[in-house]
Amino acid sequence: MSATLNAGRTRAALRTSARVSGELLLVLVAAAVVLWALGRMWSVVWPLIVGLLLTTLTWPPTRYLRRRGLPPALAAALVTVLFLVVAAGTVALIAVPVASESGELADGVVEGVDRLREWAAGPPLNIDDAQIAGAFDSATARIQDSAGAIASTAVTGVSTVVSGIVTAVLALFLMFFFLKDGPRFLPWLGRQLPGRLATDVPAVAARCWNVLGAFVRSQALVGLLDAVFIGLGLWLLDVPLVLPLAVLTFVSAFVPIVGALFAGFVAVLIALVSNGLTDALIVLAIIVAVQQLEGNVFQPMIQSRGLGLHAAVVLLAVTLGGSLSGIVGSLLAVPVAALIAVVWNYLREQLSDPPGEPRPEATPA
Repeated sequence: MSATLNAGRTRAALRTSARVSGELLLVLVAAAVVLWALGRMWSVVWPLIVGLLLTTLTWPPTRYLRRRGLPPALAAALVTVLFLVVAAGTVALIAVPVASESGELADGVVEGVDRLREWAAGPPLNIDDAQIAGAFDSATARIQDSAGAIASTAVTGVSTVVSGIVTAVLALFLMFFFLKDGPRFLPWLGRQLPGRLATDVPAVAARCWNVLGAFVRSQALVGLLDAVFIGLGLWLLDVPLVLPLAVLTFVSAFVPIVGALFAGFVAVLIALVSNGLTDALIVLAIIVAVQQLEGNVFQPMIQSRGLGLHAAVVLLAVTLGGSLSGIVGSLLAVPVAALIAVVWNYLREQLSDPPGEPRPEATPA
């Protein structure tokens, strides 16, 4: 004989489910409002985020100088100038060797195009020069017909570049002020908040700061591994400009997806015009293998250890962030997931019973 449902327990379960669903909907609405507000203020929020990430990268030398007795403003100014010098030196390390090899690279590109045309003229394609010229004329006509769209795209690209420059300048100024006044922020924040918030909010903010630092350090380590393995492969194949390509690979690791694609494209192109098709395909295979190891093994393992997240959580966070917000979402997915974990763990600590303390007895309904 099957047991019958208890009407009172069923009604209580339905009421509990409805209450939990309503509370969850309120939380989701509040999160949507916060995301909408952040989107409206993105022109200010994005430089702030970049400034914070740069500050986590430059805070260790600033802390060292301050402990040696330098005033906060002087230490922050020295580290900011040093950061600009290192950034300019990195650009020069990439640009100068490439410029010195530009003549040979240009000749290699021309030679590569000639080889491609000769290959296309033979079997199985059998494409003659007249067909190539016709295709070129057709492509030129299409470009002329879509001149308006190209112009609007160019204007959009220029505005994007200008916006990026403004963001970089604001981030540098914010980095300087964070380096100079950062240690005074949490005590000031605690004085502005009432009651228990004066303790909880600074404690959570300090933990979030540590998590951001761990994220930047782990990302730098992942970029270093990419640069070492890809640079070693290029060196073994005797591809020119190995050091600039390795530096470009390291720097591009901080820009997810697009950075890896750009660095890989440059390396394959240089291998193609200097060493030929076979070495270019080998370089492509090396880059794909290293990128797969980085995305599926190195990055989840390193970031999960530094951020306290499981490797699967890191992988899923990057995938979700990329699908929701593209490149920016991929860049911010892991630190956002780590910050959410920090807040969640702090709430668990505050809501949990102290060790050894008996739990209160549940009162009968």
